[in-house]
Amino acid sequence: MKKVALNKPLPSLSFESTDSSLKNFQDLLGQNIVIYFYPKDNTPGCTQEGKNFAEQYKKFLKLNTQIIGVSRDSLTCHEKFAKKHDFNFTLIADVDEKLCNFFEVLVEKNMYGRKAIGIERSTFLIDTKGVVRQIWRKVKVDNHVNEVLEAVKAL
Repeated sequence: MKKVALNKPLPSLSFESTDSSLKNFQDLLGQNIVIYFYPKDNTPGCTQEGKNFAEQYKKFLKLNTQIIGVSRDSLTCHEKFAKKHDFNFTLIADVDEKLCNFFEVLVEKNMYGRKAIGIERSTFLIDTKGVVRQIWRKVKVDNHVNEVLEAVKAL
């Protein structure tokens, strides 16, 4: 399978999400999509990033933009995470790492002296035609959501 590329359309990628009516990114054609990858539900940085997107969600909706979070956690874990923190957007359970591999967000991390493969916090902005318009890698949570919102406004 090809990998994500700037100014190229997303292929038809199916997935399982907290929104049972959403099975594929093509279901969202006609809207902008912000896809953000995060390492793990219920960890401090990932929770804060989700809260930041939730706080700005109405602004994104006014700009015809959906927010979608992705991690390797299970759908059940996502449902509990979203409910606990009142997330008003969709989370994708990428347990088979299909999306992580396509978007090339898996990297070797060194956690407490142990090496492991994990998700590098990354965000992708997709336009209404399904074309990748912006990519952020090695994301820092502080002010990131505002930066993404400004990029959506510039589309």
